[in-house]
Amino acid sequence: MGAFVGLMLGIGVLLVWQGFTPAPKKVRTHARLNRMREELAQAGLTGITPHELIGLQVLSAVLVALVGLILTRSLSVSVIFAVFASAVPRLLVTRLRHRRQSDLRELWPEVVDNLTSGVRAGLSLPEALSAIGIRGPEPLREPFRHFGTDYRTTGRFNESLDRLKVALADPVGDRVCESMRVAREVGGTDLGRLLTTLSSFLRDDARTRSELIARQSWSVNAARMAVCAPWLVLVLLATQQETLTAYDTPTGTLILVIGAVLSLIAYRLMIRIGRLPEDKRVLR
Repeated sequence: MGAFVGLMLGIGVLLVWQGFTPAPKKVRTHARLNRMREELAQAGLTGITPHELIGLQVLSAVLVALVGLILTRSLSVSVIFAVFASAVPRLLVTRLRHRRQSDLRELWPEVVDNLTSGVRAGLSLPEALSAIGIRGPEPLREPFRHFGTDYRTTGRFNESLDRLKVALADPVGDRVCESMRVAREVGGTDLGRLLTTLSSFLRDDARTRSELIARQSWSVNAARMAVCAPWLVLVLLATQQETLTAYDTPTGTLILVIGAVLSLIAYRLMIRIGRLPEDKRVLR
C-alpha cells in the first residue's frame, strides 16, 4: 500500500512539473509561424509566407543599419534605428489586418442578407453560398466564387466549406459557415430567422465600433506622436557629429537602449489600453 501511494504521489508530482514546464522550442516555433500565417491571411496577404515576412524584417533592418552607418557613422544610433525598422513590416501587416477586418465588418451584413434572401427563395445552401460570388460585395466575391467552383468539382460540402473558412480567415465568416453546416446536417426552419438576427447584430456592432474609433482616434494618434517625438529629435541631432560621438560611448549607448525599451513599453501599453475587443476565431 505504501509503495502504491508513493507511486501515485510521484506521478502527481511529474504531472505538476510537466504543467509548469514550457512547451518545446519546436512546438512554440510552429505555433508562432501558424499565428503569423493567420495574420497574413487576415491582412489579405495570402501570397506572403511567414518566412518571407521574417526575411523582409531582416532586410529592412540591414538596409537601415547600412544607411545609418553611411550617413551618421554612429554604430549605436544605426543599430537602434535598425531594430525599429525590423518591426515596420510586421506593423504594416497588423495595420492592413485591422483595416481589412474593419472593411469586412461593414460588408458582412450585406452578405448575410443575400444568404437570407437566397434561403427564403428556395435555393439550396451551396447555391446560396455560391451566389455570393456573383451578387455579393466585391471584396468577398472571390472566396465564395472559389467555393462554388470547388463544390461543383468535388461535391463535398463540408470540405469546400472548410476551405472557404480558411480563405475568409474571419470570425464572422466562421460563424456564417458553421451556421450553414449545421443547417445542412440537421435541417430546420429557423435558419432564416437566425441569419436575420445575425445581420441585425452585425450592423449594430459595426455602428458602435465606428463611433468608438472616431472618438478615440485623436488620442491614439497623439500618443503615437508622443512615442515618436524623442526619436525624431534624435534624427535632427544626427546632423551634428559631436552629438553622435557622445552616443557611441557606453553611457550614450545605455541611454539609447533604455529609451528604446521605454518607448516600446509605452507603445504596447497605449495599444493595449486603446484596443477595442476583437472577435476571435473560435469556430475554425
